[in-house]
Amino acid sequence: QVHLVESGGGSVQAGGSLRLSCAASGDTDSRYSMGWFRQALGNEREGVAAIDGYGVTAYAESVKGRFTISKDNVKNTLYLQMNSLKPEDTAMYYCAADLRVWINMNRAPVPADFGYWGQGTQVTVSS
Repeated sequence: QVHLVESGGGSVQAGGSLRLSCAASGDTDSRYSMGWFRQALGNEREGVAAIDGYGVTAYAESVKGRFTISKDNVKNTLYLQMNSLKPEDTAMYYCAADLRVWINMNRAPVPADFGYWGQGTQVTVSS
């Protein structure tokens, strides 16, 4: 079992920045692929960014150049640095992990590929 706890969400004005964190515990190690997903009210959950055990990353087109995913294997913590935030980035952000996920650099991560999920942290961007 893998336990994931997100933090760092909040309210910010457009153009601002936030850094999300996801602390992982349990049966996890550096081989796990991890990702960030978001779900806005009334929308389906969508992939934002992901990183595998080798450091390969993938991003949704809508966040490329603004968001950066990183992982600290010593602290077992995943991060998402979000800059130049827009109102359309408003959503609940979820952290996810799984061992058998191949990260495709050319497309956003797919929620169905990940088996372990956190409870989410809310990000609200006002105009």
